[in-house]
Amino acid sequence: MFVVDTNVLVYAADDTAGEQEACRAQLETWRRGATPWHLTWNVVYEFLRVTTHPRVLRHPRTSDEAWSFVAAVLASPSCSVLLPTDGHEAVLRTLLDEVGASVRGNVLHDAHTAVLMREHGIRRIVTRDTDFHRFPGLEVVDPLATNTG
Repeated sequence: MFVVDTNVLVYAADDTAGEQEACRAQLETWRRGATPWHLTWNVVYEFLRVTTHPRVLRHPRTSDEAWSFVAAVLASPSCSVLLPTDGHEAVLRTLLDEVGASVRGNVLHDAHTAVLMREHGIRRIVTRDTDFHRFPGLEVVDPLATNTG
């Protein structure tokens, strides 16, 4: 089991990204496979924000195009979206105590993903975002450095 971060989805969807071929191939392997893998709603919303933003992508998608990509990903029987549990607040407090003041600003988005992963007993995240290394107990896997399927 693992979580896929926003940047992997963005690269897979961006025809101008040098990372597209590798990330799209990984995504297709996961979509067709039986190994459980996960997204979070924050990852989905961030994907929608990034891929529709004209200052982020040279060729942004419309909201409908971006949602169609997400819908195809979510249609995979092996993919699910992690949701907070009743223990969310306590797990967040523990994580903030462990990592301290380094969790602020944009890193809070990553912290939310890390908290959801802990709640569901998932250690591995596939991402190109090195900020995830700051969260104890996570195995951060770069999809371009290794085969993650």
